[in-house]
Amino acid sequence: VYMETYGCQMNVNDTEIAWAILQKNGYARTKDLDEADVVLLVTCSVREKAEQAIWNRLRHLKALKARRQQARLPLRIGILGCMAERLKEEILHREKLVDIVAGPDAYRDLPRLLAVAESGQQAANVLLSLDETYADILPVQTSAGGTTAFVSIMRGCDNMCSYCIVPFTRGRERSHPIASILQEVRMLSDQGVKEVTLLGQNVNSFRDMSEVQFQSAAAPVLSRGFSTVYKAKPGGLRFAHLLDQVSRIDPEMRIRFTSPHPKDFPDEASVLQLIQERHNICKQLHLPAQSGSTRVLEAMRRGYTREAYLELVHHVRECIPGVSLSSDFIAGFCGEREEDHQQTVSLLREVRYNIGFLFAYSMRQKTRAYHRLQDDVPADIKKRRLEELITIFREEAARANEAMVGQSQLVLVEGPSKRSVLELCGRNDGNIKVIFPDAEIEDAAGCKALVRAQPGDYVLVKVTSASSQTLKGVLLCRTTLSRSAVCH
Repeated sequence: VYMETYGCQMNVNDTEIAWAILQKNGYARTKDLDEADVVLLVTCSVREKAEQAIWNRLRHLKALKARRQQARLPLRIGILGCMAERLKEEILHREKLVDIVAGPDAYRDLPRLLAVAESGQQAANVLLSLDETYADILPVQTSAGGTTAFVSIMRGCDNMCSYCIVPFTRGRERSHPIASILQEVRMLSDQGVKEVTLLGQNVNSFRDMSEVQFQSAAAPVLSRGFSTVYKAKPGGLRFAHLLDQVSRIDPEMRIRFTSPHPKDFPDEASVLQLIQERHNICKQLHLPAQSGSTRVLEAMRRGYTREAYLELVHHVRECIPGVSLSSDFIAGFCGEREEDHQQTVSLLREVRYNIGFLFAYSMRQKTRAYHRLQDDVPADIKKRRLEELITIFREEAARANEAMVGQSQLVLVEGPSKRSVLELCGRNDGNIKVIFPDAEIEDAAGCKALVRAQPGDYVLVKVTSASSQTLKGVLLCRTTLSRSAVCH
């Protein structure tokens, strides 16, 4: 089997789950396309561009498949994930190239689908499940020996934002049992992984209902000024409980999570409290805004106004001094006027995010926007607005990062820098990339011998310069997460 992954980190996790299932069924993995009997593409449907990349890839594979047929070495091609869910009929009928189609909840069925394909028939399973979480399958980490890993804690989404296809391609929200998540994190800790990111479409609405005694808890409160299209569900162990348990496993392992929804940081803010108190939970939050205009936010069905969002940002900054903030923005959503766009510009200026993910809107079938709204912002205006937002974001991120010049930052070493073998790179607590020379340094434990920093080490770096994307600095010493927390 040869596998390629497109799109978000959830898809990387899906690849690991699919591979774990195939490995148990006697399949071997290859990194060489020419060796493969089966090619599986794990796909994304969130934006049109992601889907276009898959169609282009299939054109390339068509020629390879034809050559294989002539040589009597058949090649089976499978489309997995979100695009399989969204475009099953089209994928199966277009040029009869694809042999199997499996949606995000059908990976357990892969061995059967491949067996059907072996007999020369097309096979598909895109049934969405209300309870499939793959909780009993330990994903096989694709980057063995890596310092960082992602752990899926839930699947699907219930938010029904009008622009978003995720509820239709990944189904309803359901959470993994906490016990299975803790087992996976312990296993990663034993393997020497130093940073785990808890992954879900809406992590902070997590609720584990796997045991009877979990079911009596009250429904959660929403953040002040926030609403949802669905009724809050009572019962279950919540995200704060999970975060508390995960952070206790290994004091030398950093914990991050993504992506939360702003509505699920209520006033008692136990999640924010935990971030502030625990030295190994990163002081970094993803707060997807999508727009700075209340009118557009209403059309997007985000469940908050600009004012409520800004109030939350101030609350977060009060609770977690020095927090690093990232966000998502969509330029040119249905009905967005120039003054709406300017409000997004001013939100970027006011909040000053450290990290941003900005895209032009692309209409997706099945979404509420597709059925109810007009995609009426011309492509050239979308492009101009997106470029403006990117420019403003970069200016503000550069200012935010420049504030760190002269400070020492704790950095988890990831490996050599892409630009130079003489430099190493890693990320600080706020998830910003830090580049520094690969030099001999002292160890903070006080041993006299000089050491060289290795991937997985924590080092202190004094920042000497900053841009919108990266910090550069000089190495001070090697240390540990716990020791660094005591010093600060």
